Amino acid sequence: MDAYERIDRAIDTASEDLRRLSLDIHSHPELNFEEHHAHQALTDFLDAEGFEVVRGAHTMPTAFRAVAGSGGPSVALLSEYDALPGIGHACGHNLIAIAGVGAGVGLRAGLEGRPGTVVILGSPAEEGGAGKQILIEQHAFDGLDAALMAHPAPMDNATPKVQAMQHVRVEYFGRNAHAAAMPWMGLNALDALVLGYNALSVLRQQILPTDRIHGVFTQAGVKPNIIPDYTEALYYVRSATMAELANLKERVKACLESAATATGCRVGIHWEGRPYTDLVSNEPLAERYCTHMAALGLPVGKLPWFGASTDMGNVSYVLPTIHPMFCIPSDPLNANHTAPFTEAAATEEAHERTIRVAKAMARAAYDLIADPAILAQVKADFAAQVPAPGDPLKR
Repeated sequence: MDAYERIDRAIDTASEDLRRLSLDIHSHPELNFEEHHAHQALTDFLDAEGFEVVRGAHTMPTAFRAVAGSGGPSVALLSEYDALPGIGHACGHNLIAIAGVGAGVGLRAGLEGRPGTVVILGSPAEEGGAGKQILIEQHAFDGLDAALMAHPAPMDNATPKVQAMQHVRVEYFGRNAHAAAMPWMGLNALDALVLGYNALSVLRQQILPTDRIHGVFTQAGVKPNIIPDYTEALYYVRSATMAELANLKERVKACLESAATATGCRVGIHWEGRPYTDLVSNEPLAERYCTHMAALGLPVGKLPWFGASTDMGNVSYVLPTIHPMFCIPSDPLNANHTAPFTEAAATEEAHERTIRVAKAMARAAYDLIADPAILAQVKADFAAQVPAPGDPLKR
């Protein structure tokens, strides 16, 4: 039996357990950094599989690190398992969780008798918490040669072009007054909030097609006859690259400040959290994934754009990375971050696709470990695409 057969057999053997694990996570949706149930379920599974498991790894109580094998090369397989408020696993992170774990189980079997290390990283808080950037800061990827994960979507795409992104929270501070008796005494923080929103809406006409600005009002006043003295909104600002994001942030800042000037209010602009970088897909590693997906009966193409953000982009600036999207049966009009996609992520068809994706990731990772020529190609592509630390040139 060759390595690919061992990989496929190990993942097929684990498939029913992985299905139960996926449905368990799906039925217990947990938000950023609160994924305690998923963390326990995944680490229990990996412990039973014989991996060396560290729970609460890398300073995060809901992160984990599971290792098998020894020596080099070493490959990381990423699992995500956080959900969205109100709509649960509407991004299919229950499937991402078992894709990474399943691929790790398969890769370990494929490496039987051969040097090489499998590292399964449990990555909390992808939905806005930048869990993988924390893993980077805590040296979770030090000494590794590549990282792989896969994400469900309404389409297949081996090399999605995701956006760099950062959050901005804006506050406006005005002055209360009776809205009917003495409105001239007030400074209307809601007017400032609305003007800022409208300024950003106008800005959208003159930004790049790959830019995105979208937000919600989180505080907008308490009663119609009280002129609001405090309002707040949260926006996500996205661009194709970190350099373009820096430019767009300055333009967003100018719009928000202009609203304060126009209304006489004071403004607080807070760029919060860790930025998400764009994703640098490693072409040789993506080609290996595509080859194996085709062999497994699911050919995958390379689409020019997919508008979203992921902290896997941050990983792609640290070591060679792929983050393919894989299609699960769903209505294209109800894609990720909708309630119908939550339902789709629990179907048997979605599980079957995930199992094949896990096999393709494990096979691609095996190729990198077993073939020095492929590893050299992967490293050369990374060096050509990603600026060295401290390089002033930014993508």
